[in-house]
Amino acid sequence: MMQTMMQQVSTIAEMRVHLKDARRQGKTIGMVPTMGFLHEGHLSLVKAAREVCDLVVMSIFVNPLQFGPNEDFERYPRDIERDSKMAEEAGVDFLFTPEVSEMYPTPMLTNISVANVTTPLCGASRPGHFDGVSTVVNKLFQIVQPDYAFFGQKDAQQVAVVTQMVHDLSMPVQIVPCPIVREADGLALSSRNVYLSADERTQALVLSQSLRQAEEWLSEGVALSTIKDRITQMISEKPLADIDYVEILSYPALTPMAQETAGQTIIIALAVRFGKTRLIDNTITSIK
Repeated sequence: MMQTMMQQVSTIAEMRVHLKDARRQGKTIGMVPTMGFLHEGHLSLVKAAREVCDLVVMSIFVNPLQFGPNEDFERYPRDIERDSKMAEEAGVDFLFTPEVSEMYPTPMLTNISVANVTTPLCGASRPGHFDGVSTVVNKLFQIVQPDYAFFGQKDAQQVAVVTQMVHDLSMPVQIVPCPIVREADGLALSSRNVYLSADERTQALVLSQSLRQAEEWLSEGVALSTIKDRITQMISEKPLADIDYVEILSYPALTPMAQETAGQTIIIALAVRFGKTRLIDNTITSIK
């Protein structure tokens, strides 16, 4: 399909006008919500969207609602000029880049809160984080009204939360999870990787290495509790690693398993700080 020149839009009203015209023409709309500082992981979402949609809308918005008081909202990496160029080259049609004052012109008195799937993992260590995610994604969906929305599986809990919200609220959008994109050495791509020192980055490879090892242990029939202990031990041996969590849960429900059943889908999820940088990684697989 023809790719036109990308348009960058910063207001909700203008975004709605453009998309109303597209809808009138019967075009399908795919959305890629991001916080910017784009990397190949984000661009893989655009590629997936281009394959099934007539129009691709990417949003870049560092959402203050999902950052806790001691988190990195102010220092979160931003480079809108670089991002805009990358988005256009990747095939984005509309780049939505609102200011905080545009998205939240008055204090938000409405909060979207999804239960259960938000309780473990990042929900436990980042209270209120997923309320912020759900609220902004809901708002973006109201503005863009996409037919499809594309999310990276690196944030697997986020995918589960957004999917649950869409299901519960009967939103007319299909959530499309896309595979984790990794560096050649296995490190999962993340905008926060730029914070890592050379030593921290080298030691952070233990995340993907331990997940690969876990897949092998699973195939050998090792018990999940033993796998969890072994991963914890592997990561603990890295002097710069400070473990937030190592968890093995059912997916997408994100609940502990009363018993291990062959064929059951599970997530092995990790969150570890290297210096001041908190990295997450996971693998979604099944019990052998």
